[in-house]
Amino acid sequence: MKALLKIVVFSLAVICGFAGYTTFGLPLIVPEAPPVEEKLGGDITMDQFIAVGEKIYNGKGTCTLCHNPVGGRAPLLEPVASVSMERIKDPRYKGKATNIEEYIRESMIDVSAMVVEGFGKKGSNDTISPMPDVSKGAIGLSEVEINAVIAFLQNTAGVEVTVPLPTGDEGAPADDAPEEIRVAENAAEAFAKFDCLSCHIVPGVEEGGDIGPDLTKMSSTAGKRVKGLSAEKYIVESILKPNDFIVEEFDADMMPDDYAGKMTVAEMNMIVDALAGKK
Repeated sequence: MKALLKIVVFSLAVICGFAGYTTFGLPLIVPEAPPVEEKLGGDITMDQFIAVGEKIYNGKGTCTLCHNPVGGRAPLLEPVASVSMERIKDPRYKGKATNIEEYIRESMIDVSAMVVEGFGKKGSNDTISPMPDVSKGAIGLSEVEINAVIAFLQNTAGVEVTVPLPTGDEGAPADDAPEEIRVAENAAEAFAKFDCLSCHIVPGVEEGGDIGPDLTKMSSTAGKRVKGLSAEKYIVESILKPNDFIVEEFDADMMPDDYAGKMTVAEMNMIVDALAGKK
């Protein structure tokens, strides 16, 4: 009888402890609505269009994630409009652009047409860019949004803004209703949704970037990185607080630290399980 009572008490303690951990121990992850397209129709001035381009550049386009003076992961874009013609004349250039506007648009979509020296994927001899096509995937800029970013970059470099202003409801959402939050259904979708593939190679996906650590070996290394942290806990901490532990050969401030406000708990679990090697 005493043995049975001990088992019951122990079981209750485990259940209560787990419930307390999941309620108070895990970080709060609040889903955030995905970026929405800017309303660009109607009567808009070029100054307003440029301002929208700046907002997209710093927000939905995620340009500053790599193109910033801190991480050194990609060339700075402020002067791109003033050096575009020089890039077009470079013997390594493989694109079809003939002017500044065409070159900037091409560099956002056909990203390997011209890879700036020193910024290509490792082992590609600067022939393959690690940058994603911004018109597809998680970023998914519309044609008008791309034009707005081009206008911003042309204006920033002090060259003539040549992109046309949008007309009518071009590039605008169908109505003012908030865009429905799309939750990833599996780890592959979650990796794509949060643009992990631009910087990392991840389990189960052939294509990936090499700006950040290779994550395919996380299942065997995560539990050994920080004393006292299990593999799963380490992975969660690495996502939510990426600067707390920096993998050798990589720099701080390279990974965004705002995923807690963008991922649902389910999406976090999918990513953690995939990286930890769980089926």
